[in-house]
Amino acid sequence: MSPGCRSLSRTFFSLSYPRRCTWRSLTSKAALCSSASAVSPTPPPLSPTPPPPSTALYGHCLLFTGQRASAPRRSPPPRLPPARRFSRSACPPGPMELKEVLQVLEQLAPLSLAESWDNVGLLVEPSESRPVKTVLLTNDLTDAVMDEAEAMSCDLVVSYHPPLFRPIKRLVQRDWKQKLVIRALEARMAIFSPHTSWDSVKGGVNDWLVGGLGSGQVSVLSQAAGAASQSHKLEFTVTSAEELHGVMEELKACGSESTLQHSVNRPDNGGVHVSVTCSDSALTPSVQTLLRHNAASHSLSILKLEKPPLPGHGQGRLIALDQPVTVATAVQKMKSHLGLSHLRLALGSGRTPESSVCTAAVCAGSGASVLNGVTADLYITGEMSHHEVLDAAAAGTSVILSDHSNSERGFLAVFREKLAVRLPDSVTVAVSKADRDPLEVV
Repeated sequence: MSPGCRSLSRTFFSLSYPRRCTWRSLTSKAALCSSASAVSPTPPPLSPTPPPPSTALYGHCLLFTGQRASAPRRSPPPRLPPARRFSRSACPPGPMELKEVLQVLEQLAPLSLAESWDNVGLLVEPSESRPVKTVLLTNDLTDAVMDEAEAMSCDLVVSYHPPLFRPIKRLVQRDWKQKLVIRALEARMAIFSPHTSWDSVKGGVNDWLVGGLGSGQVSVLSQAAGAASQSHKLEFTVTSAEELHGVMEELKACGSESTLQHSVNRPDNGGVHVSVTCSDSALTPSVQTLLRHNAASHSLSILKLEKPPLPGHGQGRLIALDQPVTVATAVQKMKSHLGLSHLRLALGSGRTPESSVCTAAVCAGSGASVLNGVTADLYITGEMSHHEVLDAAAAGTSVILSDHSNSERGFLAVFREKLAVRLPDSVTVAVSKADRDPLEVV
């Protein structure tokens, strides 16, 4: 090699070497990320991405697919996600603002997964919020837990069950829940509740609960659906491009807050075929506009866009065990998993403690509405009514009850690990020691 080539080689080496060092640093961070993620028995959930919506026709026999699937395309290798989501050492030093912590909570379990009847999210927000240094996780916010939160100068309480559920007209001292809210505001303490979003999310409460039985094929009992910005599709025909322009201008002038989306097929002897999607609020004025046009009114079809399913997310779980167990073994496994010395058991008709369990359906909390009618050898939930248990047993399904919050509380320790690795070292995430189920065996 000539001296000039060697000199050029040294110059290239000096430029490329730092790049190789940087890549080693990145791969080391990735290894640290994997190590941090391995603390949790389930992988951290990703924000669900809804697939294309489908439609069902009002008053017609036609079934229409809202969007064609495109051919798969090669995509570049995925970039490493920001390290702050996985490694505490990579998080910025110092406390975090409340809104930043709320963003992390939303990433772990999107509130859109919660049931429509639920009251989730930020429930109490101080007028002068302070940087978050301490987060306390609890299943229920009680007087004892609030005493604990005040003693540790807690900035944010994450209460799985919402302490505020029904509408209130006043804040007074004689109502114990309202009193807790007053104490939180006086202490400049925020309160956040995830409730059924934790139940629904993949890797959440129900996945943790069903994991107590062992490995197996897990499916969702009540599938969660994604949000759809457009809820209706209007299909109609106009006679010419000029009429189409006029109709679209009128539709845009309907005063709807949502943006109309439309597509046009090639005109044929029957006219120009048009498809318009709109929101609920735009449906009535849009239909009224189309009825004023003769061709459009005679050819109008209204289709309802269904919300797309979110695989892996939803209420309740059904497991087909890789290795069947007896009812007695299932009881012992759940005692160990929940950290309880006692459970309540109802044997299904014709079953004994030595009967085999191949399938089990679980739902944390009060799960009868989700479990009802599900075919399984065993139901596991927190509580069911007397008659609901009788119905299940008569169908040959055994039932294990742990009491309501005992079927949920153990997930707090799992969630603490998921949350802690996404917050700076300066933020303490603790699980309440005062939180417990109000019922105990005596």
